Amino acid sequence: MNERIHIDHLPNRTIAHNGTDYLFFSGTAYLGMPQHPGFQQLVAQSMSRYGTVFGSSRNGNLRLGVYEEAEAKLATRTGAGAALTLSSGMMAGQVIVNWLRKEQTTFIYAPGAHPALWDSPVVSLPQLSFANWTAQLTTQLQALDAGPVAILMNSLDAVCSDYYDFAWLNDLPDDRHITLVVDDSHGIGVLNNGRGIWPQLSLSENRRNGPIRVLVTASLAKAMGLPGGAVFSDSDTIASLRETAFFGACSPMAPACLDAYLRADALYAERQEQLQRNIRLAEEHLLPSGLFRHATGYPVFYTEHDELYARLLAHNILIYSFAYPTAADRANTRIVISAFHEPADIEQVARRLI
Repeated sequence: MNERIHIDHLPNRTIAHNGTDYLFFSGTAYLGMPQHPGFQQLVAQSMSRYGTVFGSSRNGNLRLGVYEEAEAKLATRTGAGAALTLSSGMMAGQVIVNWLRKEQTTFIYAPGAHPALWDSPVVSLPQLSFANWTAQLTTQLQALDAGPVAILMNSLDAVCSDYYDFAWLNDLPDDRHITLVVDDSHGIGVLNNGRGIWPQLSLSENRRNGPIRVLVTASLAKAMGLPGGAVFSDSDTIASLRETAFFGACSPMAPACLDAYLRADALYAERQEQLQRNIRLAEEHLLPSGLFRHATGYPVFYTEHDELYARLLAHNILIYSFAYPTAADRANTRIVISAFHEPADIEQVARRLI
Protein backbone atom coordinates (compact mmCIF):
# COMPACT_ATOMS: atom_id res chain seq x y z
CA MET A 1 0.00 0.00 0.00
CA ASN A 2 1.29 3.46 -0.89
CA GLU A 3 2.04 5.84 1.96
CA ARG A 4 -0.76 8.29 2.64
CA ILE A 5 0.14 11.93 2.12
CA HIS A 6 -1.47 14.52 4.40
CA ILE A 7 -1.80 18.17 3.41
CA ASP A 8 -3.64 21.18 4.86
CA HIS A 9 -4.98 22.84 1.71
CA LEU A 10 -7.22 22.09 -1.24
CA PRO A 11 -5.33 20.27 -4.02
CA ASN A 12 -4.94 22.31 -7.18
CA ARG A 13 -2.66 21.61 -10.12
CA THR A 14 0.03 21.39 -7.45
CA ILE A 15 0.13 20.43 -3.78
CA ALA A 16 2.68 21.34 -1.11
CA HIS A 17 4.00 18.53 1.10
CA ASN A 18 6.93 18.71 3.52
CA GLY A 19 8.28 21.81 1.82
CA THR A 20 8.09 20.32 -1.70
CA ASP A 21 5.65 21.12 -4.49
CA TYR A 22 4.16 18.19 -6.43
CA LEU A 23 2.16 18.22 -9.62
CA PHE A 24 -1.24 16.73 -8.79
CA PHE A 25 -2.90 14.28 -11.19
CA SER A 26 -5.50 12.64 -8.98
CA GLY A 27 -8.93 13.34 -7.51
CA THR A 28 -12.22 13.82 -9.36
CA ALA A 29 -12.41 17.62 -9.78
CA TYR A 30 -12.41 17.13 -13.55
CA LEU A 31 -13.47 20.70 -14.31
CA GLY A 32 -11.43 22.22 -11.51
CA MET A 33 -14.44 24.16 -10.24
CA PRO A 34 -13.60 24.04 -6.49
CA GLN A 35 -10.21 25.55 -7.30
CA HIS A 36 -11.48 28.22 -9.70
CA PRO A 37 -11.30 31.74 -8.15
CA GLY A 38 -14.33 32.88 -10.11
CA PHE A 39 -16.45 30.01 -8.85
CA GLN A 40 -15.20 30.50 -5.29
CA GLN A 41 -16.28 34.14 -5.55
CA LEU A 42 -19.76 33.13 -6.70
CA VAL A 43 -20.11 30.73 -3.76
CA ALA A 44 -18.91 33.41 -1.32
CA GLN A 45 -21.46 35.87 -2.69
CA SER A 46 -24.23 33.30 -2.41
CA MET A 47 -23.28 32.46 1.18
CA SER A 48 -23.88 36.09 2.17
CA ARG A 49 -27.49 35.50 1.09
CA TYR A 50 -28.12 31.86 2.04
CA GLY A 51 -25.53 31.12 4.73
CA THR A 52 -23.66 27.81 4.93
CA VAL A 53 -26.60 25.38 5.24
CA PHE A 54 -30.39 25.30 5.27
CA GLY A 55 -31.33 23.56 8.52
CA SER A 56 -34.74 22.27 7.52
CA SER A 57 -36.55 19.56 5.63
CA ARG A 58 -37.18 20.26 1.96
CA ASN A 59 -40.77 19.19 2.63
CA GLY A 60 -41.26 21.73 5.42
CA ASN A 61 -43.74 24.59 5.39
CA LEU A 62 -40.99 27.14 4.64
CA ARG A 63 -39.18 26.49 1.37
CA LEU A 64 -36.34 28.12 -0.53
CA GLY A 65 -37.07 28.62 -4.19
CA VAL A 66 -33.44 28.20 -5.18
CA TYR A 67 -33.79 24.42 -4.91
CA GLU A 68 -36.58 24.11 -7.46
CA GLU A 69 -34.90 26.65 -9.73
CA ALA A 70 -31.59 24.80 -9.70
CA GLU A 71 -33.29 21.41 -10.12
CA ALA A 72 -35.19 22.67 -13.16
CA LYS A 73 -31.93 23.89 -14.67
CA LEU A 74 -30.15 20.59 -13.96
CA ALA A 75 -33.00 18.69 -15.61
CA THR A 76 -33.00 20.94 -18.66
CA ARG A 77 -29.23 20.71 -18.96
CA THR A 78 -29.16 16.91 -18.89
CA GLY A 79 -32.34 16.39 -20.92
CA ALA A 80 -34.21 14.62 -18.11
CA GLY A 81 -37.83 15.37 -17.30
CA ALA A 82 -37.07 16.47 -13.73
CA ALA A 83 -34.36 16.46 -11.08
CA LEU A 84 -34.12 16.29 -7.31
CA THR A 85 -31.08 17.35 -5.26
CA LEU A 86 -29.84 15.72 -2.06
CA SER A 87 -26.92 16.22 0.29
CA SER A 88 -24.61 13.74 -1.50
CA GLY A 89 -24.37 11.23 -4.30
CA MET A 90 -24.63 8.45 -1.74
CA MET A 91 -27.94 9.87 -0.50
CA ALA A 92 -29.16 10.22 -4.09
CA GLY A 93 -28.54 6.52 -4.62
CA GLN A 94 -30.00 5.43 -1.33
CA VAL A 95 -33.25 7.38 -1.69
CA ILE A 96 -33.88 5.35 -4.84
CA VAL A 97 -32.87 2.02 -3.27
CA ASN A 98 -35.21 2.59 -0.32
CA TRP A 99 -38.03 3.56 -2.65
CA LEU A 100 -37.56 0.50 -4.88
CA ARG A 101 -37.34 -1.81 -1.88
CA LYS A 102 -40.91 -0.85 -0.94
CA GLU A 103 -42.04 -2.01 -4.39
CA GLN A 104 -40.60 -5.46 -3.55
CA THR A 105 -38.15 -5.07 -6.39
CA THR A 106 -35.50 -7.64 -7.27
CA PHE A 107 -32.10 -5.95 -7.62
CA ILE A 108 -29.69 -6.97 -10.38
CA TYR A 109 -26.23 -5.42 -10.19
CA ALA A 110 -23.83 -4.79 -13.02
CA PRO A 111 -20.09 -5.34 -12.55
CA GLY A 112 -18.56 -2.56 -10.47
CA ALA A 113 -21.86 -0.94 -9.47
CA HIS A 114 -21.12 1.85 -7.01
CA PRO A 115 -21.90 1.29 -3.29
CA ALA A 116 -24.32 4.23 -3.45
CA LEU A 117 -26.69 1.85 -5.26
CA TRP A 118 -26.28 -1.15 -2.97
CA ASP A 119 -29.38 -2.36 -1.11
CA SER A 120 -27.33 -3.82 1.77
CA PRO A 121 -23.91 -3.17 3.35
CA VAL A 122 -22.38 -6.02 1.34
CA VAL A 123 -23.38 -6.88 -2.22
CA SER A 124 -21.94 -9.64 -4.36
CA LEU A 125 -21.17 -8.01 -7.70
CA PRO A 126 -20.72 -10.06 -10.90
CA GLN A 127 -17.09 -10.95 -11.60
CA LEU A 128 -17.56 -10.66 -15.36
CA SER A 129 -16.63 -8.20 -18.05
CA PHE A 130 -19.43 -5.76 -18.77
CA ALA A 131 -19.97 -7.24 -22.24
CA ASN A 132 -20.29 -10.79 -20.86
CA TRP A 133 -22.67 -9.60 -18.17
CA THR A 134 -25.00 -7.93 -20.68
CA ALA A 135 -24.91 -11.05 -22.86
CA GLN A 136 -26.26 -13.11 -19.95
CA LEU A 137 -28.74 -10.54 -18.64
CA THR A 138 -31.83 -11.72 -20.53
CA THR A 139 -31.25 -15.30 -19.35
CA GLN A 140 -30.87 -14.04 -15.78
CA LEU A 141 -34.14 -12.11 -16.02
CA GLN A 142 -36.02 -15.12 -17.37
CA ALA A 143 -34.87 -17.22 -14.39
CA LEU A 144 -36.39 -14.81 -11.85
CA ASP A 145 -39.83 -15.07 -10.30
CA ALA A 146 -42.46 -12.65 -11.56
CA GLY A 147 -42.24 -9.10 -10.21
CA PRO A 148 -40.51 -5.78 -10.78
CA VAL A 149 -36.76 -5.75 -11.43
CA ALA A 150 -34.19 -2.98 -11.07
CA ILE A 151 -30.92 -3.06 -12.97
CA LEU A 152 -28.31 -0.95 -11.17
CA MET A 153 -25.03 0.12 -12.75
CA ASN A 154 -22.50 2.86 -13.35
CA SER A 155 -22.64 5.04 -16.46
CA LEU A 156 -19.08 4.07 -17.39
CA ASP A 157 -16.05 2.35 -15.93
CA ALA A 158 -14.36 5.42 -14.49
CA VAL A 159 -11.72 3.33 -12.71
CA CYS A 160 -10.39 1.64 -15.85
CA SER A 161 -11.47 4.40 -18.27
CA ASP A 162 -13.90 2.47 -20.45
CA TYR A 163 -17.26 3.46 -21.95
CA TYR A 164 -20.33 1.23 -21.82
CA ASP A 165 -22.54 0.43 -24.80
CA PHE A 166 -26.24 0.73 -23.95
CA ALA A 167 -27.62 -0.93 -27.09
CA TRP A 168 -28.46 -4.03 -24.97
CA LEU A 169 -31.38 -2.12 -23.47
CA ASN A 170 -33.28 -2.77 -26.72
CA ASP A 171 -33.07 -6.52 -26.17
CA LEU A 172 -34.46 -6.70 -22.64
CA PRO A 173 -37.79 -8.60 -22.41
CA ASP A 174 -41.10 -6.81 -22.03
CA ASP A 175 -42.81 -9.36 -19.74
CA ARG A 176 -41.98 -7.53 -16.51
CA HIS A 177 -41.59 -4.02 -15.12
CA ILE A 178 -37.93 -2.97 -15.41
CA THR A 179 -36.28 0.03 -13.78
CA LEU A 180 -32.79 1.08 -14.88
CA VAL A 181 -30.76 2.98 -12.28
CA VAL A 182 -27.49 4.49 -13.54
CA ASP A 183 -24.91 6.21 -11.33
CA ASP A 184 -23.47 9.04 -13.45
CA SER A 185 -21.22 10.57 -10.80
CA HIS A 186 -18.18 10.38 -13.09
CA GLY A 187 -20.06 11.38 -16.24
CA ILE A 188 -22.14 14.43 -15.41
CA GLY A 189 -20.27 17.58 -16.35
CA VAL A 190 -17.92 15.58 -18.63
CA LEU A 191 -19.79 13.27 -21.02
CA ASN A 192 -21.86 14.61 -23.92
CA ASN A 193 -20.67 18.19 -23.56
CA GLY A 194 -21.38 18.12 -19.84
CA ARG A 195 -24.91 16.72 -20.08
CA GLY A 196 -23.83 13.38 -18.67
CA ILE A 197 -25.19 9.97 -19.64
CA TRP A 198 -28.88 10.86 -19.97
CA PRO A 199 -28.85 11.47 -23.77
CA GLN A 200 -27.47 7.95 -24.31
CA LEU A 201 -30.33 6.41 -22.31
CA SER A 202 -33.12 8.02 -24.30
CA LEU A 203 -33.21 4.98 -26.60
CA SER A 204 -35.01 3.08 -23.83
CA GLU A 205 -38.03 5.36 -24.27
CA ASN A 206 -38.60 4.07 -27.80
CA ARG A 207 -37.13 0.58 -27.53
CA ARG A 208 -38.90 -2.16 -29.45
CA ASN A 209 -39.87 -4.13 -26.32
CA GLY A 210 -41.57 -1.26 -24.52
CA PRO A 211 -40.37 1.50 -22.18
CA ILE A 212 -38.04 1.10 -19.21
CA ARG A 213 -38.29 3.43 -16.23
CA VAL A 214 -34.96 5.26 -16.09
CA LEU A 215 -33.39 6.98 -13.09
CA VAL A 216 -29.93 8.54 -13.10
CA THR A 217 -28.09 9.44 -9.92
CA ALA A 218 -24.99 11.56 -9.57
CA SER A 219 -22.62 13.04 -7.10
CA LEU A 220 -22.30 16.72 -7.99
CA ALA A 221 -19.07 16.93 -5.98
CA LYS A 222 -16.88 15.75 -8.87
CA ALA A 223 -16.91 17.61 -12.18
CA MET A 224 -19.69 19.96 -11.07
CA GLY A 225 -17.81 21.08 -7.93
CA LEU A 226 -20.99 21.15 -5.81
CA PRO A 227 -21.30 19.45 -2.39
CA GLY A 228 -24.41 17.40 -3.06
CA GLY A 229 -26.08 14.82 -5.26
CA ALA A 230 -28.96 14.60 -7.68
CA VAL A 231 -31.52 12.19 -9.12
CA PHE A 232 -32.83 12.58 -12.68
CA SER A 233 -35.95 10.92 -14.07
CA ASP A 234 -39.45 11.69 -15.36
CA SER A 235 -41.51 14.20 -13.37
CA ASP A 236 -43.86 11.59 -11.85
CA THR A 237 -40.99 9.49 -10.53
CA ILE A 238 -39.24 12.52 -9.05
CA ALA A 239 -42.49 13.62 -7.39
CA SER A 240 -42.85 10.14 -5.86
CA LEU A 241 -39.29 10.20 -4.53
CA ARG A 242 -39.87 13.60 -2.98
CA GLU A 243 -42.83 12.27 -1.01
CA THR A 244 -40.79 9.53 0.71
CA ALA A 245 -39.87 9.72 4.38
CA PHE A 246 -36.26 9.12 3.39
CA PHE A 247 -36.14 12.32 1.34
CA GLY A 248 -38.23 14.31 3.82
CA ALA A 249 -35.86 13.42 6.66
CA CYS A 250 -32.69 14.30 4.71
CA SER A 251 -30.89 17.56 5.29
CA PRO A 252 -30.68 19.31 1.91
CA MET A 253 -27.52 20.37 0.13
CA ALA A 254 -26.26 23.89 0.80
CA PRO A 255 -28.51 26.39 -1.02
CA ALA A 256 -25.61 28.82 -1.58
CA CYS A 257 -23.87 26.30 -3.80
CA LEU A 258 -26.97 25.82 -5.93
CA ASP A 259 -27.34 29.59 -6.20
CA ALA A 260 -23.73 29.78 -7.41
CA TYR A 261 -24.46 27.01 -9.93
CA LEU A 262 -27.33 29.06 -11.36
CA ARG A 263 -24.91 31.90 -12.11
CA ALA A 264 -21.95 29.88 -13.37
CA ASP A 265 -22.89 29.00 -16.97
CA ALA A 266 -19.94 30.83 -18.50
CA LEU A 267 -17.48 29.25 -16.07
CA TYR A 268 -18.75 25.73 -16.72
CA ALA A 269 -18.61 26.22 -20.47
CA GLU A 270 -15.06 27.57 -20.32
CA ARG A 271 -13.89 24.78 -18.01
CA GLN A 272 -15.45 22.08 -20.19
CA GLU A 273 -13.64 23.44 -23.24
CA GLN A 274 -10.36 23.61 -21.32
CA LEU A 275 -10.77 20.07 -20.03
CA GLN A 276 -11.23 18.73 -23.55
CA ARG A 277 -8.14 20.61 -24.73
CA ASN A 278 -6.15 19.08 -21.87
CA ILE A 279 -7.50 15.60 -22.59
CA ARG A 280 -6.51 15.85 -26.26
CA LEU A 281 -3.03 16.98 -25.25
CA ALA A 282 -2.75 14.11 -22.76
CA GLU A 283 -3.89 11.61 -25.40
CA GLU A 284 -1.20 12.92 -27.72
CA HIS A 285 1.57 12.72 -25.11
CA LEU A 286 0.62 9.77 -22.86
CA LEU A 287 -0.90 7.15 -25.14
CA PRO A 288 2.21 6.55 -27.29
CA SER A 289 3.87 5.06 -24.18
CA GLY A 290 1.57 2.04 -24.42
CA LEU A 291 1.09 2.10 -20.65
CA PHE A 292 -2.52 3.23 -20.48
CA ARG A 293 -6.10 2.15 -21.10
CA HIS A 294 -8.16 5.16 -22.05
CA ALA A 295 -11.68 6.02 -23.24
CA THR A 296 -11.29 8.69 -25.91
CA GLY A 297 -12.25 12.11 -24.60
CA TYR A 298 -12.40 11.01 -20.96
CA PRO A 299 -10.03 12.50 -18.34
CA VAL A 300 -8.79 9.19 -16.86
CA PHE A 301 -5.74 7.25 -18.06
CA TYR A 302 -5.66 3.84 -16.34
CA THR A 303 -2.59 1.65 -16.09
CA GLU A 304 -1.85 -1.80 -14.69
CA HIS A 305 1.73 -0.64 -14.08
CA ASP A 306 1.31 0.22 -10.42
CA GLU A 307 5.04 0.91 -10.13
CA LEU A 308 4.35 4.10 -12.08
CA TYR A 309 3.15 5.74 -8.87
CA ALA A 310 6.53 5.52 -7.12
CA ARG A 311 8.43 6.44 -10.28
CA LEU A 312 6.46 9.64 -10.80
CA LEU A 313 6.42 10.50 -7.09
CA ALA A 314 10.23 10.50 -7.17
CA HIS A 315 9.91 13.26 -9.77
CA ASN A 316 7.44 15.29 -7.66
CA ILE A 317 4.33 14.11 -9.50
CA LEU A 318 1.47 12.64 -7.46
CA ILE A 319 -1.00 10.41 -9.32
CA TYR A 320 -3.96 8.30 -8.20
CA SER A 321 -3.00 4.90 -6.76
CA PHE A 322 -4.93 3.25 -3.93
CA ALA A 323 -7.34 0.40 -3.24
CA TYR A 324 -10.98 1.19 -4.10
CA PRO A 325 -13.79 0.94 -3.08
CA THR A 326 -12.53 -0.97 -0.01
CA ALA A 327 -9.08 -1.44 1.48
CA ALA A 328 -9.29 -5.12 0.54
CA ASP A 329 -9.59 -4.34 -3.18
CA ARG A 330 -6.63 -4.25 -5.52
CA ALA A 331 -4.97 -0.87 -5.88
CA ASN A 332 -5.68 0.85 -9.15
CA THR A 333 -3.35 3.38 -10.69
CA ARG A 334 -4.39 6.17 -13.02
CA ILE A 335 -3.51 9.64 -14.18
CA VAL A 336 -6.44 12.03 -13.87
CA ILE A 337 -6.56 15.13 -16.05
CA SER A 338 -8.34 18.30 -14.91
CA ALA A 339 -9.20 21.61 -16.48
CA PHE A 340 -6.84 23.26 -13.99
CA HIS A 341 -3.78 21.62 -15.55
CA GLU A 342 -1.48 23.59 -17.81
CA PRO A 343 0.06 22.14 -20.98
CA ALA A 344 3.51 22.10 -19.39
CA ASP A 345 2.18 19.89 -16.56
CA ILE A 346 1.01 17.23 -18.98
CA GLU A 347 4.21 17.42 -21.00
CA GLN A 348 6.26 16.97 -17.83
CA VAL A 349 4.37 13.77 -16.91
CA ALA A 350 4.94 12.42 -20.41
CA ARG A 351 8.69 13.03 -20.18
CA ARG A 352 8.87 11.08 -16.94
CA LEU A 353 7.21 8.03 -18.51
CA ILE A 354 10.26 7.34 -20.63
